[in-house]
Amino acid sequence: MALQDNVKSAMRTPIRSRWPLFELFMLERLVDDHLATLMLTLGLNLMMSTGLLTAYGPLAMDFAFPVSGAIRIGPIYAPLENLIVLGICLCAIVALWLVLFRTDLGRALRALADDRAVARAQGLRPRLLFPLAFAIATGLAGLTGALVTPILSLAPGVGDPVLATSFLTVILGGLGSLGGAALAAFLVGLVEAYSSVYFGGSIGALILFVLVLLLLVFRPTGLLGREVRGA
Repeated sequence: MALQDNVKSAMRTPIRSRWPLFELFMLERLVDDHLATLMLTLGLNLMMSTGLLTAYGPLAMDFAFPVSGAIRIGPIYAPLENLIVLGICLCAIVALWLVLFRTDLGRALRALADDRAVARAQGLRPRLLFPLAFAIATGLAGLTGALVTPILSLAPGVGDPVLATSFLTVILGGLGSLGGAALAAFLVGLVEAYSSVYFGGSIGALILFVLVLLLLVFRPTGLLGREVRGA
C-alpha cells in the first residue's frame, strides 16, 4: 500500500509540473531529430502507463457514456455516442485548420515546421512556438482520450490500439498534412469497420497494415503529403 501511495503521488506530479520540464529540457534538444523525439515520447508513455498500472491496478473501472440510444436512418442504426464523438472530432478538425491556416500563430508554426533555420532567421522564436505547438498536440491527445474512453473502457493500456491506429493514420495521410490525416482517419475507420465485420478483428488489422504498406510502396509521401526536395 505504501508503494502504491508513493507511485500515485509521483504520477500526479508529472502532469502538473514535470511535463513542461520534460518538453523544455529533453524534447527541445531533439526537436530536429524526429525519430529520437518519437522514441523519447514513446518511452515516456510506457513509463507513465506502467506507473498508472502499478498505482491503480489492471482492472477496468465502470464508466458509461452520459448519452445512450441510437438513431435509425432507414436500415442504418447510428449510436448517439458515436455521432457525438464524430461531431466533436469534426469541430476539432475545423478549429485546428482555422488556427493553422487563418492565424499568424498557425503561419508561424507551419514556417517553423518547414524550415526551422529560415524561420529563426525571419525573427520567429522556436523556444516560444514549439511549446505552443506541443501544448496544442497534447490537448488534442487529451481530447481523444476523453472521447474514446467512454466508448471503449477505462483501463490501463486502453489507448495502445488507438495510438497504433493514429500512427498508421498519420503515415497514410502524409506527414505534415492536416487534410491527409483527416481523410486517412475516415478511410481507416471504414476499413476497420468493414474488415472486422466480414473477416474478424485480427484479419481486419492485418488488412489495414497491408494497405498502408502498399500505399507506402507506390506513394511514399502518403495520400496528401508533399515531396520535400533538398536544395
